[in-house]
Amino acid sequence: MTITATKTDATLKTDVLAELACDTTVDETEVGVLVKNGVVTLTGTLSSYPKKLAAIDAAHRVYGVLDVVDDMKVKVPAIWERTDERLASDVRHALQVDVLVPDQRITSTVSGGHVTLQGTVDLWSDRLNAERAVQRLTGVRGVTNQIAVAATGVRADEVKRRIEDALRRQSEREARQLGVAVSDGTVTLSGTVRSWGEKSAVQRTAQFMSGVRRVEDRISVDPYL
Repeated sequence: MTITATKTDATLKTDVLAELACDTTVDETEVGVLVKNGVVTLTGTLSSYPKKLAAIDAAHRVYGVLDVVDDMKVKVPAIWERTDERLASDVRHALQVDVLVPDQRITSTVSGGHVTLQGTVDLWSDRLNAERAVQRLTGVRGVTNQIAVAATGVRADEVKRRIEDALRRQSEREARQLGVAVSDGTVTLSGTVRSWGEKSAVQRTAQFMSGVRRVEDRISVDPYL
């Protein structure tokens, strides 16, 4: 068995900074990086919410990063500022024009540029699509997703079987390493994967499966498996 040396915190910091610099969505000059025991803390004041999300994703992509702590703030430039009334109107329009979002079943509350989504939809993917529809609107400082997913008639054992079959189609190794538990539509994922990319792929498998009302992610990342 090949043993891979663990990256030092200094190396991880260098790699995260390089990844931020390579991501055209991120302005790396706005982001500070601290690393301790493989945990990356991102600091700074960013000009948009999408940049904040992109910085978090960039840090997670770096091989060897275990966890990311988000200590960043969003300060929208004056030219991009919107009143809450204007932003609420933009949110409604974004939900309406997205064909994957059941907009009539979703309400929003806007306060200080922060958008809270509520309502009840049929699928977990509807919930995710609604959040994505508003994340990149000008003036948004943050999004809180409180949308609930209605109960379905799909049996727990059937949901579990479908997810496990999908994982086997994607990667036999991942299927062996992971645990899938389903109760009343809540899917709990457990186990260990080698990268954030693998973790995200497993999450997507569960999130877009019919009969899923909620996904609890308890998967850990260990790049040195």
